[in-house]
Amino acid sequence: MTDRRILPFNGRVAHECLRGHVEAEIYTKGTTSHAVTTVVSVSSSEHCDDRERQLVFGQGFRVLEYLDNDFEPGPVLFGFCERDGYVGYILDDFMSENDYPSTHKVSVRLTCLKPVPNFKSPVEILHLPLGAEVHVECQEGAWSKVTFGEHDDATTGFLPSKHLAPIVSKIDDPISVAEEFLGAPYLWGGNSTLGVDCSGLVQAACLACGLPCPGDSDMQEAELGTHLPDNAPLQRGDLLFWKGHVAWVADPGTLLHANAFHMAVAYEPLQDAIQRIKAQGDGPVTARKRLGEIT
Repeated sequence: MTDRRILPFNGRVAHECLRGHVEAEIYTKGTTSHAVTTVVSVSSSEHCDDRERQLVFGQGFRVLEYLDNDFEPGPVLFGFCERDGYVGYILDDFMSENDYPSTHKVSVRLTCLKPVPNFKSPVEILHLPLGAEVHVECQEGAWSKVTFGEHDDATTGFLPSKHLAPIVSKIDDPISVAEEFLGAPYLWGGNSTLGVDCSGLVQAACLACGLPCPGDSDMQEAELGTHLPDNAPLQRGDLLFWKGHVAWVADPGTLLHANAFHMAVAYEPLQDAIQRIKAQGDGPVTARKRLGEIT
């Protein structure tokens, strides 16, 4: 394992799994911290000056090293995203050890966390996107009371119960999940309905179906599904790959993908997309793949 994106080692500290494989000053199992704002960027640099991926609210990050930097942006955590092993740096200000385990996840495009269980309240604590994970304390009528943070400094709010699903629930159609992102702006490294890129869209749909999925399109091409012959008919839920791009097959003649041409998640006629992508210099389709049966 040498790919930096999934190698939990920064030259000083390594995850325990790398003992005997890399030479580090410290080996650790790490501790888990959770995103406590809408989305948090995962960076390749301890300066957190780029965005490779994002965590959405409630998702876990395994912290291997705490960097109390003298420079901006301040305290930074090194580690990896627990959903897929993606390695990077993340701002500590947006994370919490979170003493409240996730029981539910947001099942709609976007919802509002309110300080009181009243849809007329003019105040929102946070906007939570599809896939955000929360701890439900109890239900009060049509509202679910959620709590997050550490016990001595916890935050409580309310979400519409109909916007939530149990954390263990799975969907059997990834396209129905991807369709929740229609019109969402294209955002390099994005992983939420507030902004997403091609691989973020694929990962969000796969995770909602209980399918493990890496973070970037090249890794997805290598790990997801089985190859289809060039003459095999395509069906809903198949994936097409190009160098640096991936798209869902919504139906045999239509793609659904986050792309910089539309600068959004959009439908596009399949043959039009293939020709357009080739004409703009990004080459032909490199793989046609079909996911395994979702149970």
